[in-house]
Amino acid sequence: MLYRLSAAWARVELWCAAGLAVCVTLLILLNVVTRTAGNALFWVDELAIYAMVWMTFLGASAALHHRNSVSITLVVDLVPPHIRAIIGKVVDLVVFVFAAAMLYFCWRWFLPLDIARAGFDTATFQGNTFNFIYAEPTLTLGLPKYLFWLVMWLFALGATLHSTMHLLAWQTKGAQS
Repeated sequence: MLYRLSAAWARVELWCAAGLAVCVTLLILLNVVTRTAGNALFWVDELAIYAMVWMTFLGASAALHHRNSVSITLVVDLVPPHIRAIIGKVVDLVVFVFAAAMLYFCWRWFLPLDIARAGFDTATFQGNTFNFIYAEPTLTLGLPKYLFWLVMWLFALGATLHSTMHLLAWQTKGAQS
């Protein structure tokens, strides 16, 4: 069940990342055309950067599900298979701890309960917490930056789901053998 949920989430992440890759390409082409015409749209640069950041985080999370992240296997290739399996599980555990830490830090950064307690009033929230995350606008788009930073939540949730799936799959395999 958890594997199917992780696989479905990874598919959504990959589709979104692919769509964002197309958006980045189109935005860069638009930028080239408008600059060549002498009428540059400066917000295009910023939007392309944010689209690339979202694409990267979503793709990285999906790569965790598929176990095809960039890795250095020099030591792993030299050890016997049973040691290789142990190293793999330690890596799964480290990824899980990292993902859980990301969730914790996102919680501390966004303070969702505090903004809700403030009635979603950013001035009250800022006065109570000295956290200005919800007030900072992007430079050229004029949108709140937290909208673009939400990808951190998506990455942390996806990474936690994928790493939990790998850890539980290992426990199931270990219990069966």
